[in-house]
Amino acid sequence: MSGVRVLVGTRKGAFVLSADGSRRQWDVSGPHFGGWEIYHLKGSSADPDRIYASQSNAWFGQLIQRSDDGGRTWHPVGNEFAYDGVPGTHQWYDGTPHPWEFARVWHLEPSPTDPDTVYAGVEDAALFRSADGGQTWQELPGLRGHDSGSAWQPGAGGMCLHTIVLDPKEPGRMFVAISAAGAFRSDDAGKTWRPINRGLHSQGIPDPDAEVGHCVHRIAMHRSRPEVLFMQKHWDVMRSDDAGETWREVSGNLPTDFGFPIDVHAHEPDTVYVVPIKSDSEHYPPEGRLRVYRSRNGGDEWQPLTNGLPQRDCYVNVLRDAMAVDTLDECGVYFGTTGGQVYASADAGDSWAPIVEHLPPVLSVEVQTLP
Repeated sequence: MSGVRVLVGTRKGAFVLSADGSRRQWDVSGPHFGGWEIYHLKGSSADPDRIYASQSNAWFGQLIQRSDDGGRTWHPVGNEFAYDGVPGTHQWYDGTPHPWEFARVWHLEPSPTDPDTVYAGVEDAALFRSADGGQTWQELPGLRGHDSGSAWQPGAGGMCLHTIVLDPKEPGRMFVAISAAGAFRSDDAGKTWRPINRGLHSQGIPDPDAEVGHCVHRIAMHRSRPEVLFMQKHWDVMRSDDAGETWREVSGNLPTDFGFPIDVHAHEPDTVYVVPIKSDSEHYPPEGRLRVYRSRNGGDEWQPLTNGLPQRDCYVNVLRDAMAVDTLDECGVYFGTTGGQVYASADAGDSWAPIVEHLPPVLSVEVQTLP
């Protein structure tokens, strides 16, 4: 029977949750790197035992950790990240110039075919690549060097490159999202980039055709249909059917179209999941009811999923990297909250139960389906 490994990054360490294919009983390992912020953990689909973790601390800075045995043991790898050859500034909150800085790694994305190749999205927004298992890192400077770079400015969480999506059918194509600059696409393995924000409309941007400045929260793709992208942005759930060339809103009947995560069912490319929250300042579920919403028709209609989730006095948030989907049949859906709960559904969202509770605030959730 296949197994499942859920990788959880929190404000105070990393946790590895594992179960067999029934997903009824879970073993909890951790905290690894106790006391450190673990912004993201991600396993390699080419080698399930290879896992990368982003470990950061306000006093001691940023580290990349690697496990070669499925998270049982870890060792630090190369941690020299330097902005490469692109001088200049970006906009600060008040519109004044601000020099590029390096704060932390927000997202790690291993290659689907090579466990030694991994991408890192950092704050301030830049993209790095390692081809030797994280020992050395090189910036892909074409992104930060884009003509629009000086107009990028931080969102409330910082100017972070938080999403990296690799096209499984076009090896040179990749997508990234930056808060608050927008979505970008490369068709030549990261050498050159262009904004793909046509159709996005954002409060506070007077130009309805603004090329950059949009606060994109997350992008999701189904591997069988990489030209179709789903986006949760700062207000609005969006869909593109042409690899980001144009976007249309699919917020439908959601109680609020604000939220952070978005993901797609493993076997149904039109089945999408979001977690609506109340406004851009009250980061908790409407009416204090924690509900995942599922659309089975690509976003035209949405259904609340509440079975097993708290439906009163719940004021947690679900952050942008804190939802994941496994590839079992029927597929499992997982998400973590700022209240320290990790919920799992083994029936594609019809019912939910907590795997673990009382963790530190959850920053990220990823899942590996094991052979």
